[in-house]
Amino acid sequence: MNSVSNSVIDGLRNNPSTATNNAANNNGALEQSDFFALLTQQLSYQDPTKPVENDQMISQMTSFSMADGITGLNKSFENFAASMTSNQALQASSLVGQKVLVPGNEVSKNGEEGVSGVFALPVSGQNMQLRVEDKAGQLIKTVDLGSFPPGKYRFEWDGTDNNGNAAPMGEYSLSVSGQVGNKSESLPLSTYAHVQSVSLGANGSGITINTNNGAIKLSDVEEIGEG
Repeated sequence: MNSVSNSVIDGLRNNPSTATNNAANNNGALEQSDFFALLTQQLSYQDPTKPVENDQMISQMTSFSMADGITGLNKSFENFAASMTSNQALQASSLVGQKVLVPGNEVSKNGEEGVSGVFALPVSGQNMQLRVEDKAGQLIKTVDLGSFPPGKYRFEWDGTDNNGNAAPMGEYSLSVSGQVGNKSESLPLSTYAHVQSVSLGANGSGITINTNNGAIKLSDVEEIGEG
């Protein structure tokens, strides 16, 4: 008598059953009821002279239990991730109307209000100067900031040009430079922006903060202030 394979896979190949049809309906995923149906089928087709060894049976059941447990764990993590995203979105919505500090030197002037930001000095800086340019790269205003020891410092542009006239509304670029240590250097800036709305990314993943200076990631927010 030819021996019959004891593997579940061979059982599937030799005799398609309701369990395999169920698996097809579930996009190829075997559920607990499918496993027991296949196990019963496997036992019915085994060679009576060479029954399945106990260790093989235990090994198959252990493998299924592990796979079933991992599937359940994945579903739990998916639910947890969805819950975290919803919670983050709810928290982020409280930022609407607030002012946030984010990396970048591109700002938008929408009214009479000025623009402020922060620069950091790793070492002492002398003759630090703020430059304001419009979208065309034309210089609008320079502001002498002075000299500072190492640390973080706030700067502000009052929204006027070098003649004291209000600059038109639009997009502007800021830069802070000076003698940093023993060389002339331009520093990276962070600027304040008003939060207008909050958006969720595709499939509920990722949160974007929409400000008057453009869209930014929630993770990029360095500071939250009053609106």
